[in-house]
Amino acid sequence: MEKISLSAETIFHIGPVGITNSIIATWLAIIVIVSIFVFATRKMRTKPTGIQNFGEFIIEALLNMCTGVTGDRKKAEKFLPFIATFFLFIMIANWMELIPGFAAFGLKEVIHGKTEIVPILRSANTDLNTTLAFAIISVFATQFFGIAIIGFVKHIKKYINFKSFIDFFVGILEIISETSRIISFSFRLFGNIFAGEVLLVVISFLVPYIIPIPFYGLELFVGFIQALVFSMLTLVFMTVGTMEHEEH
Repeated sequence: MEKISLSAETIFHIGPVGITNSIIATWLAIIVIVSIFVFATRKMRTKPTGIQNFGEFIIEALLNMCTGVTGDRKKAEKFLPFIATFFLFIMIANWMELIPGFAAFGLKEVIHGKTEIVPILRSANTDLNTTLAFAIISVFATQFFGIAIIGFVKHIKKYINFKSFIDFFVGILEIISETSRIISFSFRLFGNIFAGEVLLVVISFLVPYIIPIPFYGLELFVGFIQALVFSMLTLVFMTVGTMEHEEH
């Protein structure tokens, strides 16, 4: 049975920096995304066909989603690079772990006197460091756009406002909300994807071949939904964060 570890395992080192199997999978996901859009934009045509048509369909769908939530095309175009990156990376990273043989190859290591196989690849989103990084980027991007669009003073008044006791109390709640969002974002994505990976490992070990197929289909759907939920929540918070206090 494949070894299940809560934390990512180090495969090799570059100087003092340990490179884990989740980092390698992250690089692969980035290579896949970049390759798709490099090929899609290599020979641009007025009437798109093939992979260019596919790339434009994805971007247009995400832009329409941003426009529908924000109600402002210009604001949607500003948010699009972040939202598209979140959605595409999370979805592709989630789906990569479903490729047969993804975690089949590993290195032999002696741990506590026992020889164990450490997989070379591990889904990026089953590493809490990856999901935590995305959560931090999401929250900081929201603050950045809030300052850039409505101004520093108006934005900071959402959190520090001595106009009245109610405004001051609401500001404290906003600060707590922003902080807790990092925790909820990172653990929601990590928990769902890690649980799915464990489920597939256990089912494949207990009842191999035909029985696990429906579970792979379920995880394919879950991988898409988790990417959509993360990017949609980020978009909603960005939209709310760029509204002036009176608009809430």
